[in-house]
Order: sequence, then structure tokens, then C-alpha cells
Amino acid sequence: MQIQWYPGHMHKASKQIKEALPGVDILIEVLDARIPFSSENPMLAEIRGDKPCIKVLSKTDLADPEITAQWQEYLEQQQGVKTLAIRTDQPDKALQLTDLCRKMMPHKVKNEKTIHTMIVGIPNVGKSTLINLLAGRIIAKTGNEPAVTKAQQRIKLEGGITLSDTPGVMWPNVENKNSGYRLATTGAIRDTAMDYTDVAFFAATVMAKTYPERLIARYELDQLADTDLEILEAIGRKRGCLRSGGQVDLDRVSKLFITELRSGVLGLISLETPAMMETEKAQLEIIRAEKADKKASRKKNWKKSR
Repeated sequence: MQIQWYPGHMHKASKQIKEALPGVDILIEVLDARIPFSSENPMLAEIRGDKPCIKVLSKTDLADPEITAQWQEYLEQQQGVKTLAIRTDQPDKALQLTDLCRKMMPHKVKNEKTIHTMIVGIPNVGKSTLINLLAGRIIAKTGNEPAVTKAQQRIKLEGGITLSDTPGVMWPNVENKNSGYRLATTGAIRDTAMDYTDVAFFAATVMAKTYPERLIARYELDQLADTDLEILEAIGRKRGCLRSGGQVDLDRVSKLFITELRSGVLGLISLETPAMMETEKAQLEIIRAEKADKKASRKKNWKKSR
């Protein structure tokens, strides 16, 4: 699935982030704990350089805790990176973020200087909810639809910390097709920019491979079918998602399935692991190399034909 979704305000936000970064002490990137790799913006990795960074794994109340722990260990192997796993129903956990900022900037704390932080993250990752928890009041507008925040704002927190908020920034093109599907599955991409049935096929395949017992229990299936289409048809028949004549309405059952997966009624799930992402990154490098070779070959042939 090729996803290209880059509204004008996101282009503006990317530019603002680059301009403001030199005056920032710590970058705080909010990731979806269910898809830490796919929800990590590669544009930010490029511009961050060696800037200290806290990667906040949000929505851990929806993610597999064992895999979340794997991701924290994996991410903290990167230079200057610390992690914090939070859930929105535990405000005290979110407040640990300010303590972590102070620990990472001991010289500023000692000299009673303000610690300047900037919070970034892709749309619908839980960034605005975290800001409201940190501020102790409603500052940032929240919503289940991506791209709610559209302007920068600066917030003063306790402990001598200022927080610059930014709109959720998506990159121009999701290069890894599996990441595109994961982003769509979790709701980071507007539903109008995706095909529900296409995404449901992907999600059903993942769930059948990693959490088959969840599908069987939730939809009261006697056994799990072999293909994604058969799985969705079985769910559709159980839930009455039928057209006239008894044919399964794939669009209807796909929307039901994705909605339930996002809400957590299928249990705590993670759609990617560090080992899985290392494999996909290696595959992506091969694809890039092949594209580069083809491009070079076309250019060479073009020159010969002149």
C-alpha cells in the first residue's frame, strides 16, 4: 500500500522544527508503543543529530508489555536516547518525564537554568494527551483523528522546564509498505487516505500469525482459517456483516475489525518487534540498491542513445 499524505501545515511544521532545534536542549519524540519503529519519523532522526532525545512510548495500555520492554532496550542502545513507557490512565507515570529531563540536564538544574524541550510525533500518537497530563490542564486539543494540532505553542512546566509543542508531522512518503499498513491499522493515517479492506487483510494476517488465540476467542471461531479473506469472512458471518443473499460485506466487516483492534478489545497487541524491523530494514536496503542500479542503468542507456 503506497501512502502519500503530506498536508501543507505539516510541511510548514517540519521547517519550524528545523529552525527551532538549535535552541532546544532535549527532543521528546512520542511513539505509539504498538508500532515504535513505524511511528518513528525518519525526518526527525536526520535532523536530530546528537541532540539528547527521550522516546516516549505512549498507548502502552494497548500494547503487548513484553514487546514494549524489548523496544525500550533496543531504543536505548542509540546514543543519547532514553525511553519512557506511559499510559494515559496513569498521570503520575507521565509526570516522570519532567524528572527524566532534569536528570539528563544536571548542569542546567545546578545553575537553575531553564531546560528547553520540544515535543514531536506523528499524528494521532498521543502527543496532545501527554501535554495535557504534563501541564495539569487542557492545553492541547485531543482527538481520535490525525492532524488535530496545527500550530506551535510554548508551555511552561514545573521544575524549570519549557515545552514547545508542534503539529504532528508525517513524512512525504512511507517507504516501507508494511509500516504504511501498520500506521493505517493503528489510526495514524486518515481513514479517507486508506482502503479499509486492504488494511484489514494485512491486520488479519498479522493477528493470525502472532495472536491467533485472540481472534478465535473474540469472534467465537471454531478454528482459524488459512487465509486473510477466509478469516474476515468468518468474522463477518459471526457478526452479521452480510449482504442480501448471505454474502459477507467485506467493507463492513473490515471496518468493524479495524475498529475493535484499535480500541483494544482484542487484547494488548504489538504489530512489530525489534527483530522484525531489523529484517525489514535489511530488505529495504536491498530494494533501494536495486532501484539505484536501475536508475543508473537507465541514465547510462540514455547517454548512449544520444
